[in-house]
Amino acid sequence: MDLEFNKNEDHFKQLCALLKDKKKKVQLGGGEKKINEQHEKGKLTARERIEYLRDRDSAFLEIGLFAGEGMYAEQGGCPSGGVVAGIGFIKGRQCVIVANDATVKAGAWFPITAKKNLRAQEVAMENRLPIVYLVDSAGVFLPMQDEIFPDKEHFGRQFRNNARMSSMGIVQIAAIMGSCVAGGAYLPIMSDEAMIVDKTGSIFLAGSYLVKAAIGEDIDNETLGGATTHCEISGVTDNKFPNDQACLDYIKNLFDKMGHAEQAGFDRQTPHPPTEKQEDIYGIFPHDRVKPYDMHEIIKRLTDHSDFDEYKPLYGKTLLCGYARIDGWAVGIIANQRKTVKTKKGEMQMGGVIYSDSADKAARFIMNCNQRKIPLVFLQDVSGFMVGSRAEHGGIIKDGAKMVNAMANSTVPKFTFIIGNSYGAGNYAMCGKAYDPRLIYAWPTAQMAVMSGSSAAKTLLQIRVSSLKAKGKTISAEEEKNLLKEITDRYNDQLSPYYAASRLWVDGVIDPMETRQVISMGIAAANHVPIEKFNVGVIQT
Repeated sequence: MDLEFNKNEDHFKQLCALLKDKKKKVQLGGGEKKINEQHEKGKLTARERIEYLRDRDSAFLEIGLFAGEGMYAEQGGCPSGGVVAGIGFIKGRQCVIVANDATVKAGAWFPITAKKNLRAQEVAMENRLPIVYLVDSAGVFLPMQDEIFPDKEHFGRQFRNNARMSSMGIVQIAAIMGSCVAGGAYLPIMSDEAMIVDKTGSIFLAGSYLVKAAIGEDIDNETLGGATTHCEISGVTDNKFPNDQACLDYIKNLFDKMGHAEQAGFDRQTPHPPTEKQEDIYGIFPHDRVKPYDMHEIIKRLTDHSDFDEYKPLYGKTLLCGYARIDGWAVGIIANQRKTVKTKKGEMQMGGVIYSDSADKAARFIMNCNQRKIPLVFLQDVSGFMVGSRAEHGGIIKDGAKMVNAMANSTVPKFTFIIGNSYGAGNYAMCGKAYDPRLIYAWPTAQMAVMSGSSAAKTLLQIRVSSLKAKGKTISAEEEKNLLKEITDRYNDQLSPYYAASRLWVDGVIDPMETRQVISMGIAAANHVPIEKFNVGVIQT
C-alpha cells in the first residue's frame, strides 16, 4: 500500500466514524429520558416497535435517518424528522414501515416530517409495497402550521396518497399506539385495517380540552376516543389489543396470509461477493477531490465476482457504462470517470466532466438496459458538462439532451449514489433527485451544489464586492479575505451530504460497504411492479 492510499484510507475511515456517531445520536430520538418515559407508560419506542415487527435478522433499509439534521434549532430540533421510516420484511414480505417517534415533541409533525412521510408513501407507491403506519403523534406542530398545512406537498397530501394507494390495490395497515389527533386521525382510518392499543391509544378530531372550549362538553380523552369507544361503539377501529406487542403480533399474522404480487422479472442469480477487497474503496477514493482515480477500481469492489462487462470502453471515456451483477441482480452501471489518460497530445485528466461522446454513449446504453429490463445504477462524481467553443460547436447541448431524455423516460428502476462531486447539470444527467431514482443515497465523501465551493465562493465574492462598490463603499484586501472566508464556510456547510440528507435531497448517508445491500433491497422492491414499455420521445441526432 502506498502513502497516498493510506492517507485516503485514514480520511475516509474518519468520515465513516463520524457517520456512525451521528447515526447513534439521531437514533436516540428525543433522548434517554424521553425513551424511559415511553417505557414507564408501557409503550415501546418507534424503533423498538419496528424491531419487534420485522423479521428477525432481516435487513431494514432506513429512509431519511438524517431528516431535520441541524434544522429547527429554535424549536429544540427534530431528530430524524420525528418519524422512523424504511423498507423491511414482515413474514418474508417486503414492505414500508412508518412509525411516529413520540420521544420527539410527542411525535408532532414538523414540515420535514410531512416531507418524510410523503417520501415513504412514494416508495410504497412506486414499488407497490404494503405499508404499515405505527401512529403515535400529537398532530401538527402548531408554531409552524403555515409551513405544513395548506400547500400541495404538505400534511394533507398524505391522505390523498391514502386514497390513491387504496385504488392501486396497495395494502395499508395502521396501528394506533398513542395519540392520533385532528386531521391526522384520517391516516389510519383511510387505511385498509386499523387497530388500537387499549389505554395508550386514542383517536379523535378534537381532544377533551378543545371539545370543552368548542361546545362546552366535559369528557375525558379515553371516553372520547379510546380503544373501547372506537372498537365497541363507533366502529372506527377494527380491533383493540392490551399492549404494543399484541398489536404488532396481529400485524404479523395479517402479513402471513397476504397473496403475492406480480413481478417485473428482473434477473437474479446466486449472489457472490466481489473478489476484490471492498474495504480498499477507502484508500482508492482520493481525499483531494480534484485528484484522479480509476472508477473501474471502485466498481470492481461493488460487483459480484468483481466482474464488469464494459460497453463501448474505447469511446466516450469520461463515462463508464457496463453490465454487472450486484448481490445476484443484473444491473447496468453508469459512472463518472476521473482518471488521467494518455492522448496524442499528452496526458489529460478526466475530472468527472461529461463530454458529447460520453453523453451519446450513455443515452444508447440507457436505451439498451430498458429494452432488456435491466435496472440502472448511477455512481455520481461529476463536475458537469464540458464547456467552451469546441464543446459547443460539437453539440454538447444536443448530446446532453439525448442523455437526459433517455434517463428521464427510463422505465426500469434507477438507483443513484453520490460518491463524490455532484455539480450543476451533471447532477441532473446522472439521475439526481429531480429524476425520480427509486432510491438515492450519498457516501460521506459526497458534495452536492450548483458548482464547487471554491468556484461559487469566488463568484459570490465578486457579486458582493461589486454591490458594495456600487454603494460607494470601499473594501480593503484584509476585509475581502475575511469576506471570502465567511462566504466559503457558509457554502461548504451547504455542500455537506448531511445538509442534503436533512432536507431529504438524498434518502440517507451510508458507508460504502452498505452500497450493495441498498441496491439489492431496492431492486427487490422494484421487482413488485411490472415495468411499462420504454418510449424515449423525440431525440435529436
